[in-house]
Amino acid sequence: MDLMGNVLIIDGDEARRQQLETILSFMGCQWQSGAEEDCLAYLDAPNQVSAVLLGDLASTTEAALLAQFARVPFISCQPGEPSQRNLIGILEPPYSYEQLTRLLHFCQSFNAMHPALQGSEHSQTLLRLLVGKGNAIQSVRLLIEQVASKDANVLILGESGTGKEVVARAIHELSPRAAGPFVPVNCGAIPGELLESELFGHEKGAFTGAITARRGRFELAEGGTLFLDEIGDMPMPMQVKLLRVLQERLFERVGGSRPIKADVRIIAATHRDLEQMIIAQTFREDLYYRLNVFPIETPPLRERADDIPLLLQELLNRHGAEHKAWLRFTQRALESLMQHRWPGNVRELSNLVERLLILFPNRIVDVKDLPSKYRYGEDVWLEEGPVTELAERDALIQVLSEEFEQGEEPLADPFSQVLPEEGVNLKELLSDLEVGLIRQALEMQDGVVARAADMLGMRRTTLVEKMKKYGMAARDM
Repeated sequence: MDLMGNVLIIDGDEARRQQLETILSFMGCQWQSGAEEDCLAYLDAPNQVSAVLLGDLASTTEAALLAQFARVPFISCQPGEPSQRNLIGILEPPYSYEQLTRLLHFCQSFNAMHPALQGSEHSQTLLRLLVGKGNAIQSVRLLIEQVASKDANVLILGESGTGKEVVARAIHELSPRAAGPFVPVNCGAIPGELLESELFGHEKGAFTGAITARRGRFELAEGGTLFLDEIGDMPMPMQVKLLRVLQERLFERVGGSRPIKADVRIIAATHRDLEQMIIAQTFREDLYYRLNVFPIETPPLRERADDIPLLLQELLNRHGAEHKAWLRFTQRALESLMQHRWPGNVRELSNLVERLLILFPNRIVDVKDLPSKYRYGEDVWLEEGPVTELAERDALIQVLSEEFEQGEEPLADPFSQVLPEEGVNLKELLSDLEVGLIRQALEMQDGVVARAADMLGMRRTTLVEKMKKYGMAARDM
């Protein structure tokens, strides 16, 4: 289980150090260990340490390390209460696999939230996903620029997959709080009974299983931005508690009584219609107006089809680096993708790009390579061209063979005949043949296009396209 990249143990107690090393080895973690003077060099190396286990250090030394390396998560083996943001928790004896696993997961969350440990390339990729020339996405970018420098609460509305978190991260990256953490919380993915502890933290013994005190997302977001995704899924009791925090900028841990100041910016997002939820009394009206200080609506992808080529390029750059492959789309494939309705929006487009990179690495993708639901219009007919040509050839063989019914032996292959000296207009010949066969199929199937298409060995959409091409209707029988 690869929880952390590299865990550093700073402890002068050799017996305890060996015990922690044994647990980490069992967990599959990489680790370095030693006394304080032996380990400082590891901390000075950027991004080499994912978590630090502190042993028997003096309280002043521990506090100095926490302050000096504020972007590294620490776990202390000394009893007490976490006093700084990067002191994730206390590891209490007897040291166990379960306890250490839980604390390392918290360290992992800290690293994911802290901008110093997020690649700047990742942040730039997020911002670039707001590409587009249409009025809708230009308006979103303008709103982001206008509100980023303020500390006002922002409510991002839009369908699932439209990039609401991308907008939230862009606001954070352009704000004066960019040096602080960006902490996302999916309110719909956390059970209601655990959401309060997740947001506000808890004290030791607050409930069964709370064997140590733990910081909540509000504390982890101190000085930065807290992103409350799917706020419409938050239970009503939690809405009341969140409203109090927004009003007073104070909160308490579960099981605690000490008020903690909340110096965070709140950005919320939802795909739900909150105004309808207020009418249905499933969302508090006062909370809605607290959050909806500055609304931003992300447009669905179907309303910005012209931006799809630019989005594809950004997604290919990102997924191509991950899969070490490239991909190109033909113009017909691009036009077909631009006709799709994209119910899953940008997320659906991203998933499609990754799928195609896996299926067709270092290739050019045409319409026929797209999954069937992404093929549209004339491109479908073109994709079926070779199959249709074979069917036409077989039918023409049959028609020409009928010329020999009056006693002459038919040729094995009429196409082996020598062309007359005056030549033939093959295009007109095949067109006349195709029109005649379509009329016959429609007559035999009482004008039912779907059954006529089955009889001709083609898709219904292909037959409809051919009928349009020749100006035919089902009544032309």
